[in-house]
Amino acid sequence: MNNEKNEPDNSLDSQSSGEQSQQHYDFSQSPNSLSENSKIDSVENISLAEETNQVTLPAETKKKNPYKIAFYGLGAVVILGSVAFFGYKYMKPKVTPAAINQCLDTDTKVYDAYKNAVVLIKHQYGYFVKINGKEFQLTVPEAAVQTIYGTGFFVDTEGSLITNSHVLQPWNSNEKENEKIQTNISNMKMKIASILTTDINEDGFESFILRNWENASAYDEESSYVENDLESEENAGEEFVSSSEYQTDTAIAATDIAASIQQKEYISEENIEVYMKTIEISVALHDSNEEWLSCDIAKLADDKNIDLGILQLRDKKTPESVANIIDLNNAITEDQSLKPGEKAIMIGYPLGVDLAQTNTGIKVQLYNGQISKESDGNKIQYSITSTHGASGAPVFNKCGQLIAVNFSGVDEIQGFNFGIVAKQIHTIFKN
Repeated sequence: MNNEKNEPDNSLDSQSSGEQSQQHYDFSQSPNSLSENSKIDSVENISLAEETNQVTLPAETKKKNPYKIAFYGLGAVVILGSVAFFGYKYMKPKVTPAAINQCLDTDTKVYDAYKNAVVLIKHQYGYFVKINGKEFQLTVPEAAVQTIYGTGFFVDTEGSLITNSHVLQPWNSNEKENEKIQTNISNMKMKIASILTTDINEDGFESFILRNWENASAYDEESSYVENDLESEENAGEEFVSSSEYQTDTAIAATDIAASIQQKEYISEENIEVYMKTIEISVALHDSNEEWLSCDIAKLADDKNIDLGILQLRDKKTPESVANIIDLNNAITEDQSLKPGEKAIMIGYPLGVDLAQTNTGIKVQLYNGQISKESDGNKIQYSITSTHGASGAPVFNKCGQLIAVNFSGVDEIQGFNFGIVAKQIHTIFKN
């Protein structure tokens, strides 16, 4: 009975479907009724396709091409990978120092936080001359260009670096070295005065001195005394026959020769100034391939007991690779709180480029030890291994707070090194 009643309804549905050329499903129907309707629709679709010489499968029976899926999947991976790479390289957020102003706990964390902020400094300097206001560099053998290495670290986003003053002015580094340099300067002034005449044009000073340097002479009391002494020994025991007539003839001849020689006027030593000066000073970043960035000396400490100075990049912009500058506001300024036995960590470039250079670029190094003596207000002593090149390196406590700037040590024995306490930085650098 129920089937008979349903048949008229199905007939009506078929007619309605034919008129509207589309199928509507009633999800309130029973599964059996829905299945029967689907079979009828499939037969109608196949018949219609045969009439047009095309075989069309229902949408439910179409198969997806696996090669297209793989191709589109691979393309999506490449696109996402490219976006991730360039997004990290060019759009990565810059970590601010505030994010790490907490105890870093380990040497490795301190190193990772500040390795990019510590730079290798290369300083080239030489002898310069100023004569009557004309300045030029001396290139004679005694005035060879000198190169030293040191360490510095960024303290702001404007390219400012803290280091030692003796890295920036090595000719004033110690009394013994300064005495040697002053002797060289004095000798050079006398040699220049012995060959440079007033008729030489100022533009030709440099080339004239270089060409005639072998003929220059400097007064040396010790060698002069030796020469006179040797002459007296050679003449001892010899007998000379002299006559007033011979002496008169010789004197007249000498006078005539002197009168025939054209007299030249030489530039006075008082008008010659010789001094040492920076030729080029630059820095290289950790992980760089000896890409040197030019700098200028911004300031030196007035107090000779405070071995600190400021460098600044010429473009006045701290590189983007420096994720964290060394925050002076987070430094330990109460130096009396630093006690012997507490940990000290140094990041720097001992031995300069010789030790820093690797097959994959310049690498900064980490060394640690302990504070071994209380601060005297200017400097503090620690047992960190150090040598030339590490001058200007930052020294941290176990939490990564700046406590000192490394500046000296004992060459003969390792483990006795000193740093200028961090509070003294504020005497030359104002935030």
